[in-house]
Amino acid sequence: MKGFAISDNHSPQISDWISLIRADGVGPKSFLRLLDHFGTVERILASSVHELTKVEKIGTRTAERIRRSIGDFNVDKEIALADRLGVCIINIQDDRYPPALKHIYDPPPVLYYKGTLERTDSLAVAIVGCRRCTLYGSEQASRFAYMLASAGFTVVSGMARGIDTAAHRGALSAMGRTIAVQGCGLSNIFPPENKQLFSQITESGACISELPLTYEPLSENFPARNRIIAGLTMGTIVVEASSRSGALLTSEAAIANNREVMALPGRIDSPASIGTNRLIKQGAKLVDSVEDVMEALGYIGQDLKEHANAAAASSEKEVETPLFDGLKLNLSLDEQVVYDTLDGQAIHIEHLITSSGLAVGKVNASLISLRLKGLIKQLPGNVFKKL
Repeated sequence: MKGFAISDNHSPQISDWISLIRADGVGPKSFLRLLDHFGTVERILASSVHELTKVEKIGTRTAERIRRSIGDFNVDKEIALADRLGVCIINIQDDRYPPALKHIYDPPPVLYYKGTLERTDSLAVAIVGCRRCTLYGSEQASRFAYMLASAGFTVVSGMARGIDTAAHRGALSAMGRTIAVQGCGLSNIFPPENKQLFSQITESGACISELPLTYEPLSENFPARNRIIAGLTMGTIVVEASSRSGALLTSEAAIANNREVMALPGRIDSPASIGTNRLIKQGAKLVDSVEDVMEALGYIGQDLKEHANAAAASSEKEVETPLFDGLKLNLSLDEQVVYDTLDGQAIHIEHLITSSGLAVGKVNASLISLRLKGLIKQLPGNVFKKL
């Protein structure tokens, strides 16, 4: 692409990436197959129809569509609009790209976001449910989001009416981080009444989409959106879902990508609980507390077990730390390092990660445990301080 100065907010060569993903016949899976075959996006864009057909599952007709449509999408206009809106456009090779999302079956090659993406967002849980929720559902979504955000988790949802909105508001009320994944471009806000919520989320997390900025919130966009919600997280909590709720698609995406699925039980005579009660029958973890969530997350891999176990109790190796009035408390070695790094000043979590030398997951787990033990408190903006 020529003649347009690209902001440093975007990934290098993002024009080429946008041009390819917007070509007719290219989706997330075929994009990554092309990239694996050719090595660079630049080489893909310069390839002939014959060369494209050498890629798995790309026949002559598809190759011709790709070749013919490259350049049809106005990339310069897209980047100019992104700059005006304060939206960053990154590709899957960018360090800012969420690590968990890279490992789903069909990760978006290009991602748009407004706000901030942080390393600590790897400790994330999705809270989803139906738009026409009950008061019970709204209260529980907000309650779980508040408690999880207070414990250091990033709460992910879709900013839709009902459960999604309640989850984002619960996380924000705890002054925690939350991420909204939209089923439209980020120049649109859907639903429109969530304009203020959109702004609040971008100040305490991020709003994300894989779609071009001006794309409308069409129904066909939402199933793909749901796989991003599931892919950003370690597990998905379904609060309320009717028999045909889109939240069930999010749970299916979570299962397909080896993420944990949890559900809140509901009244058997409530249409809003048909889907969640069915999920529990099918093996979803029934949760009614944050402790249940941490326990459930421990079942899906060693890394997640470390999060849950460290948050719940000290490890086998323990050291004694002076507490209040001469009392002592056993801390794990990781907890001790984090506690010592908090030298009495309010410290941002990013500084804690850098100063402690520990992995992101271990810092998050230690902070959760130290908070549960009453040794530290969380301040606005992911800042922590000793009590």
